[in-house]
Parts: sequence; structure tokens; C-alpha cells
Amino acid sequence: MTEFDLIRRYFTRPTPGALLGVGDDAALLQVSAGNVLAVSTDMLVSGTHFLPDADPFLLGHKTLAVNLSDMAAMGATPRWATLAIALPDADEAWLERFSAGFFALAQQHGVDLVGGDTTRGPLNLCVTIFGEVPQGAALLRSGAHVDDEVWVSGKLGDAALALAHQQGHIMLSDTEYAACAPALHQPQPRVALGLALRGIANSAIDISDGLLADLGHILEASRLAARLDFSALPVSPVLRGHLQHPLAKQCALSGGDDYELCFTAPAAHHAGILDIAARLKLPLAHIGTIVAGLGCLVLDAAGDPLNIKASGYDHFR
Repeated sequence: MTEFDLIRRYFTRPTPGALLGVGDDAALLQVSAGNVLAVSTDMLVSGTHFLPDADPFLLGHKTLAVNLSDMAAMGATPRWATLAIALPDADEAWLERFSAGFFALAQQHGVDLVGGDTTRGPLNLCVTIFGEVPQGAALLRSGAHVDDEVWVSGKLGDAALALAHQQGHIMLSDTEYAACAPALHQPQPRVALGLALRGIANSAIDISDGLLADLGHILEASRLAARLDFSALPVSPVLRGHLQHPLAKQCALSGGDDYELCFTAPAAHHAGILDIAARLKLPLAHIGTIVAGLGCLVLDAAGDPLNIKASGYDHFR
């Protein structure tokens, strides 16, 4: 099978949302009137972001999901994507499963694959995603205000807890691991939430490197601080059952791979945000407040500061 056979067989699909998709030297895209283009790139590397024997269907899903999460954080509607993939060899069974996972999620969110590249090499997956957002409506990291409420979607820490179990750092039962593993292998990008928060949230970010690290980017960009209530963090029954283990607290605060949204909004929108949660059937938790100053303080149930050793994942530390 040649490189071009591989592209035609596994990565060429109709692209109704593009003027020109896969097959030429470049795609041709038309942004809708009144919108601007949102663009993001994420790379997944075997051995760093996933295990070499990862299920290819779930890996195809996650490869696109982490990029859709960036669109969600900007309040953008995802439209198009490109995929650059390095493969050790052209394993047809692997490619069939990987492309099925990728396109199942792409179809769910109306995303056209419009180009990319293939080469031989260590397994490496890189997606660039393009979305649209009305002029001036994008959710930015720099928009937080003093007295904003800090919110997060979904549950925090299950992905990191599942990974810690895989690595032997903590022991989960088979049932507990089965409950946590989907968060690690098949994250659900919160695109609908991002769209619903336009005009409501002052700032937003997706949680890829851990709550404290990613909220820290909002605080740095907005030149403000935050005070969080650890007991308000939304965690699963599995993680809550292991909170006596210091690693479990670290998973919730700084474990990474959650791909939930963290956002800030005026207290006047509190009831409206709960209405969004009900409409989307997605739990949204108010976990703290934006305050003047710098940094982030996490308080325990008694109101005392927690001693936190790690704020999040960094590829070069």
C-alpha cells in the first residue's frame, strides 16, 4: 500500500463544509460572514501522551477530542481539521480502527478532515483544528474580573487517577479502574458548553495540564488571583474514596488530561449557569472566586490553605 493509497482508503471523506478538501496542495475554506477563524494545534506522541498498545479506536477519538476541547474553550464552533501522522508501518487493521474513532467524533461535531500529511516514523499524531466564532465573542484567558465565580465542568482527576493506576503509583480495583478509564482514553470535549458560555463567561480555558496549571494561565493573563474551596471540587466517588492518599488530591488539582472547561463569570450569572448545566445535562460546579493579587490559594474544609507541591504537567520538567 502506497502513502496515497493509505490516505485515500482511510482519511478521505466527503467535506461538505469546505470548498476543497483532501487531494490538492491545500484546502480551500470559507469563513462565514461576521465570524473570525479560531485555530489550534495539538500533538500526541507515543510513550508521552499514550501507551504504544493503546486501543486505536479510542486513540483516534482522543486525537481529535483534545483539539475540539480547545475550540470549546474559545467558544468556537469547530469546522475543519488537518491530520499529520507518522506511522512505524502501514498496519491496515490499526488504521481502520484509528480512522473509525477519529471520524466518529468528527461526524458528531460536524468537522471535516480537509488535509494533512503521512510519513514513516515513530507513532506521532498532530491535528490542527479550525473553528468559527463571531467577531468579539471569543472566550479569552485574559477576561477574568475580581469577584468572578470560578466554575468547572464535569468531574476532575479521573483521567490522572487511571494513569496513576496504570503506572503502579496507586492501586484501584478492577471496578474502580473501569469507572475512571473512559476519562483518560475517551474524553468528551465540551463544545456545546463553550458555545452556551458566549456572553456569559468572562474567561475560559480547557483543563489539559491540571486545574491549577490551567486556571493559572487565566490568572496570569488577567493579572489576578483566585481562592478555591477544595471541598467544592467535583470528583467521582472513586477518587473521593481515595482522598486519604496524597496522590488522589494531586490528581484532582493538577493531574491533567481532564479536558473539562474552567471558566469565570459574574455572580449575577450564577442561576443562568445552573440553567445551562440542566439544559446540557452536564454538571457545572462553582469552586471559588477571583480576587485581587497574584497566584491561587486552595483552602480545605476548615478554611486552612493546602500545601500543594505540583500545579500541573509540564513536558520539560
